[in-house]
Amino acid sequence: MRPDVPFDNPPPPGAPSPWGPPADAARRLAARHPGRVAVNAPLAPWTTLRIGGPAALLCRASNPGQVTEFLEFADRHALPVLVLGGGSNLLVDDRGFAGLVLHPDLTGYAREGEVVTAGAGWPLDRLVAHTLADGLTGLEFASGIPGTLGGAVAGNAGCYGREIGELVESVTLLGRDGRTRQWGRDDLGFGYRRSRLQRDDGVILAVRLRLARGDTAAAAAERAAHLADRRRKHPVRLPCAGSYFRNLPPAAPGGRRRAAGALLEAVGAKRLRCGDAGVYHKHANIIVNRGRARARDVLRLAAAMREKVRERFGVELCEEVRFVPWHGGFRTISG
Repeated sequence: MRPDVPFDNPPPPGAPSPWGPPADAARRLAARHPGRVAVNAPLAPWTTLRIGGPAALLCRASNPGQVTEFLEFADRHALPVLVLGGGSNLLVDDRGFAGLVLHPDLTGYAREGEVVTAGAGWPLDRLVAHTLADGLTGLEFASGIPGTLGGAVAGNAGCYGREIGELVESVTLLGRDGRTRQWGRDDLGFGYRRSRLQRDDGVILAVRLRLARGDTAAAAAERAAHLADRRRKHPVRLPCAGSYFRNLPPAAPGGRRRAAGALLEAVGAKRLRCGDAGVYHKHANIIVNRGRARARDVLRLAAAMREKVRERFGVELCEEVRFVPWHGGFRTISG
């Protein structure tokens, strides 16, 4: 996603800074990286829900050296850091984020036989199309999933019974010490919608995927079917963050996960609305922004949905969408 927001608005010399880094330091950082650093930049255009106040700093990194410099700047000024991919599965505080938002705009691509190494900033659906055009199959199940490759791997994104972690051979990470390291699949702790990457303070630079030389015509047909299915079930014109709650564990070992949407459908969640945040009429587990929804509206709506399921079924739903508070001292990766 490349929202149309300005990246040439450093504060004037000596301007007061009520939050975030000192204004002079922010101005110097912006001067060193023209077009890549924005001050008090609105985050709503950077999220698929189109919700969120401004970031103290929004920095787009086009190479690992810039990633390192931006993280060092955040450490020097004691700023919390949010690593932002495609902005899916994310709900940003109405007050914004009082720290540095890092967008790794890394889209390198290399192929060695059936193994692809791709930059973390690749939009996932675009990478699916690119690998198919390159004669490789395996990623077609992920067709239409929003967000970037880095965010998808961090959250082990999946659908139709598949997860991207199944294809990951290794991940290249940049630690806050400025050193890069490689983690293999066994190091990554993949589980349902989770990985060790969500708890580590490193930034994903690249992902190594093992794909296959399969039937690309059949894979392209599967991709088209998944895209059509998403158009039928998911909002096309309304901002959303995808499924809001995680599916539930299987009722019996070895079984399929139970769809949270089925429980929400049963309790009449589609009728619920808080302000401009409402449940999508075609999918009871999707919250949409009907115009000017605020984060507080979404949080209230999600709480009402969760409570109805708890009262009816005695089940506690767990959010898949992650809330970014105004001043959270953490580093995370979104889709």
